[in-house]
Amino acid sequence: MHIVKEHITIKNEELILTNQRALYWQREHALILSDLHIGKTAHFRKHGIPMPDEILQRDLQRLKELINHFKPQRLYIVGDLFHAERNSDITTFKSWLQQFPELKIILIQGNHDRQSKSLMDDLNIKVLSKLEINPFTFIHDISEIQTDNFKISGHLHPGILLKGKGKQSLKLPCYQITKHQLILPAFSLFTGLNTKNTPKDAILYAFTDTSITRF
Repeated sequence: MHIVKEHITIKNEELILTNQRALYWQREHALILSDLHIGKTAHFRKHGIPMPDEILQRDLQRLKELINHFKPQRLYIVGDLFHAERNSDITTFKSWLQQFPELKIILIQGNHDRQSKSLMDDLNIKVLSKLEINPFTFIHDISEIQTDNFKISGHLHPGILLKGKGKQSLKLPCYQITKHQLILPAFSLFTGLNTKNTPKDAILYAFTDTSITRF
């Protein structure tokens, strides 16, 4: 896996965007991402749709390499860590977590995060409805809260549609940044891309396996 970085400054804070669907906040030593949707593949299998376990394994391997690269003290997950009810994917995730016993994990609850408090305690994950660390407010869905802080959110799975000659086109995941908010791409590779509803005057940082490009 190749980690490409783009350094940006928001509210005098240095953030590092990566092409691996996560950003790093220097001051807080925090890796920040959204929408892992753990349990989605097992949920499909439970309902008779064959989905390989490799999908989750690839997401967790990418996350492991990001943690090993940045060596964060904290992991902020801006909603939808989970996708469905407790299933075998969550057991896989619990085993995976054991290699990072010192990592503090905070989950900002998303619309899919309906797991029990006992499970979150078992995983040693702190769950909040929002997280405020000046100058930022972390919230899953930007429409849910109004504060004076700059918002960092997820939920929308943002993407950009690039049109070429004729009918050729390409969709890429991206970060969307405006004067008041940053919308994270979905971390899981097993998600669609929303190329509509781009905020007005947004700067987009789209990425591939080898590059990050500003639009």
